[in-house]
Amino acid sequence: MMSKKLIPCIYLKNGKAVGDFKKNTVIYDDPAAYSTELVINGADMLLIFDLSKDDKEHDINLDAIREISRNVDVPIIGAGNIKRAEDVKKLKYAGCSHMALNLLKQSNIDMIAEVSKRFSKECIFVCADVDAQILDNAEHIRKYCSGVIYLGKELVDDYKDLKIYCVVNNNNDHITTISKVLSNPSVTGISGDIINLRYKELREIKSELSNRGIPVDIYIPAYSFKDFKTNPDGLVPVVVQDCETKQVLMVAYMNEEAYDNTVRTGVMTYYSRSRQELWLKGETSGHYQYMREMYGDCDMDTILVKVRQIGAACHTGSYSCFFNEVLKKDIKDKDPMKVFDDVYSVIRDRQKNPKEGSYTNYLFDKGIDKILKKVGEEATEIVIAAKNPDKEEVKYEMADFLYHMMVLMAECGLEWSDITEELANR
Repeated sequence: MMSKKLIPCIYLKNGKAVGDFKKNTVIYDDPAAYSTELVINGADMLLIFDLSKDDKEHDINLDAIREISRNVDVPIIGAGNIKRAEDVKKLKYAGCSHMALNLLKQSNIDMIAEVSKRFSKECIFVCADVDAQILDNAEHIRKYCSGVIYLGKELVDDYKDLKIYCVVNNNNDHITTISKVLSNPSVTGISGDIINLRYKELREIKSELSNRGIPVDIYIPAYSFKDFKTNPDGLVPVVVQDCETKQVLMVAYMNEEAYDNTVRTGVMTYYSRSRQELWLKGETSGHYQYMREMYGDCDMDTILVKVRQIGAACHTGSYSCFFNEVLKKDIKDKDPMKVFDDVYSVIRDRQKNPKEGSYTNYLFDKGIDKILKKVGEEATEIVIAAKNPDKEEVKYEMADFLYHMMVLMAECGLEWSDITEELANR
């Protein structure tokens, strides 16, 4: 059975979080920090409404959404101020996993098929104020959308083939109300004031919902801390690895409280031996680590955790703590992602520190038009080579294309992680 989601709403105006659709009072100057706090407290997703009035403010809010997506590890639903397909694309590029079109606008209803085909049905939701809006467009919605953000007071129909997220602003008997809404088999998640006003209680609410038989996202570890062999200080060493690049980031220690807090929240917590206290990684720096996988070794005396790292893992500002090269055997690394990263690092270094006679710097000096021309030429060379039976020629031309593509990536300010994340989301 699919777990039910608790989803805080964020209302953006001029890049800041405000009270709601009608209240323009700023409640948080830094929406990214606010979003991180929501996730740490147990939010399963975020529903973000862009309340901008013009294109300039829209761009400011998109920047805020982009920063939010960089700092949290949950899906984001983007809604509000969608007037054309280009706005859906901008929300997707800003990091939204889903985009919701308002059914009150006929132009949005007309656009649903286009954006569904362009960005995939799974990405497209709609917003409805009353049940009739869904009923009147039911066939269209089912064909081109995967979910509904429902803003009405009571969902009366049964939508088994759609994900329904109810926005509820009733604050009375919140556990009873949340339980009632989520008990509806058609409802996937709940949002609105009933969640926003209690965001610091989300884990307690989940626990109560679980006790009532409602499935929610709660980590249940296969091993407790007592299953591990501790050192004389009651600690277990923890090796931390980037879940995407597989790079080892740091080594820290956990006591039982740190372990339990990590398992409960999904955010890495350690025990600081120097300060003799718990240490929530990122609490002061903002460089949080979101747990993806956790393993005990064969002797159960060391823990390996794979994380999504926000910012840098090391206090020096380095991404990894392991940067002091002691020795290195001269071998060719054939790990594809490592090769891409190494080549791209050289290209970015040339961009920042030009080197006389460098072909890469020649391209950067000539500018975007020259880079685009070369990318086009190399793509054509691949097509020509692929018509011939010699795979070596195709290999050579593809390598040429990838190099020029990476120069374009650097020119556009993209990283490999941006590309691989986009591919993973498809």
